[in-house]
Amino acid sequence: MTDHLPHTLRSDALDNRERILDAARVLFSADGLDVPMREIARRAGVGPATLYRHFPTKQVLVTDAFADQLRACRAIVDEGCADPDPWRGLCLVIERICELHARDRGFTEAFLSTFPGVTDVAAGREYTVKAVAELAQRAKEAGHLRSDFVLDDLILILMANKGIHASSTATQVMASRRFAGLVIQAFGACPQNAPLPPAARLASTALHGLPR
Repeated sequence: MTDHLPHTLRSDALDNRERILDAARVLFSADGLDVPMREIARRAGVGPATLYRHFPTKQVLVTDAFADQLRACRAIVDEGCADPDPWRGLCLVIERICELHARDRGFTEAFLSTFPGVTDVAAGREYTVKAVAELAQRAKEAGHLRSDFVLDDLILILMANKGIHASSTATQVMASRRFAGLVIQAFGACPQNAPLPPAARLASTALHGLPR
């Protein structure tokens, strides 16, 4: 990450690094993590040798590309865990994590993947899962979270949220917010059917011809 770079790195090298990271984030978010490194170099306007000089492996590039999202994810979890009302804190985590992942689809794939030898993403995932598990246990003990909630439900949420496809980021976020609202109601020990966020218009051949 930038904090670990030598102080002597020239400005042109820093510019190349940032262009590579910007290109990687765009391509990972649009096409997933299987994008070839050569395509990332082409998009960034640098040669493959320059790319590999900054990022020897794709795993290193993925980790650095999503460093900001990792920090944002941890901040969300920390805020939720700090709430004296564990149910309210858990709802906040579900809502904001879903939105974070909806805004940057590549991060979801990185978060759910495992890269041998690169610890940042795996460590971030482990921290999130453990912290949310403890928060969920507190919400259960307070009588707000259904007793049969299990930790795998958190991963299920992220996987389902990743499957939301929309024509724009704004619509994707809108759909994700509604999905989070449905999840929260389903997880409540005593569902109250509170109003959901607005529904997003999603194109799907499976729904073609059905009334909207």
